Amino acid sequence: MSELPPGGTRTTLGEIGEYLNGRGFKKSEWRESGRPIIRIQNLTGSGARFNYFDGEADERHIAREGDLLVSWAATLGVFVWRGPEAVVNQHIFKVESHVDRRFHRYLLQSALADLQRQTHGSGMVHITKSKFDSTRVALPPLNEQRRIVAAIEEQLSRLDAADASLAQASRRLVALDSATLVAVTDGHRLVELGSVTTAHRYGTSIKCLADGGGPPVLRIPNVREGRINTTDLKFATTNEVGECIVDSGDLLFIRTNGSRDLIGRVAAVDGAAGMSFASYLIRARPDPAALDSRWAVLTLSSPSLRAVIQARAASTAGQYNLNLKALRSLEIPLPPLEDQRRIVAEVEERLSVIDAMRASIERAERRSAVLRRSILERAFRGELVPQNPSDEPASVLLDRIRAAAR
Repeated sequence: MSELPPGGTRTTLGEIGEYLNGRGFKKSEWRESGRPIIRIQNLTGSGARFNYFDGEADERHIAREGDLLVSWAATLGVFVWRGPEAVVNQHIFKVESHVDRRFHRYLLQSALADLQRQTHGSGMVHITKSKFDSTRVALPPLNEQRRIVAAIEEQLSRLDAADASLAQASRRLVALDSATLVAVTDGHRLVELGSVTTAHRYGTSIKCLADGGGPPVLRIPNVREGRINTTDLKFATTNEVGECIVDSGDLLFIRTNGSRDLIGRVAAVDGAAGMSFASYLIRARPDPAALDSRWAVLTLSSPSLRAVIQARAASTAGQYNLNLKALRSLEIPLPPLEDQRRIVAEVEERLSVIDAMRASIERAERRSAVLRRSILERAFRGELVPQNPSDEPASVLLDRIRAAAR
């Protein structure tokens, strides 16, 4: 354990705060109005809708503006509640701080990051209350806690500004990506996909395993960004897959999935020729005299055709489905074959530039995350702000906390 900065002392998370677990709300208690029920997915930015509770709630389960909340199961994180008065669901601690609350927030973030690293790969998906409370931390004097918060927030504000710029650049790339597809697919005559493709077929329903003895079977995870990805293959348990085999240039469509966004996603077969394909995919074989498979992928990935495909997907028992009739009747733009190939080559060059820019943004975002961790680590090693010998030692603060707890 590293040496303590002057004036600091060692303690545990359990000594510097109380962590009140939320209540387990039954589905039968959910209402359309009342206090919002804060679940982990409401804290993580996933856009999950709130359920509400209109009954009496214990004060320990009520969260108000500015309260610290810690998710300790499945997703580990520290959050500041910025909503109306609400009730806290189970698997979330409401924090009552005995130290500077803002300092406590950053200390918890650092401690949870350490706990996350310790449990990585162990299959552990939550932290027990006893382990959480007994987590060792270094506590600086109260005045130094406030100086540390000011220094952390100054440095994080610069990173926040940089991250906002990266997010804006990323949004512009998405818009540019879409605009590129719109520009090259507009203005051409329309034909039904079924008139320029043949060999339409659903895939095999034969069971497939990682160690199956038959041919490889392409599945939904293998249909990625217009290409067939063969890094995660499974194999049929028999060689009898009939006509469910793909050739080079074939198109594979996702026809069944719980996500509407995935329905109709398409990939062109290249190096996967000779493989089989699963029942939730549809094969279509372009007429080589009329349709380039790369052009088909390009047009079928354009915003306008994606919207048509999603509108045609039927929903049954939570699954979206695209049938052969709906697929064959899709109208796609069809310039002459040579123009298709020329346009595809131009677009692929443009998109490769966009991909390179996107990769650069992702690298910058990863560097930002590393810098954030580094700022917290330096802060709690006493390296971010100078120590003041006139500060009341943290041991005195800790004695007061212990006395109040008796």
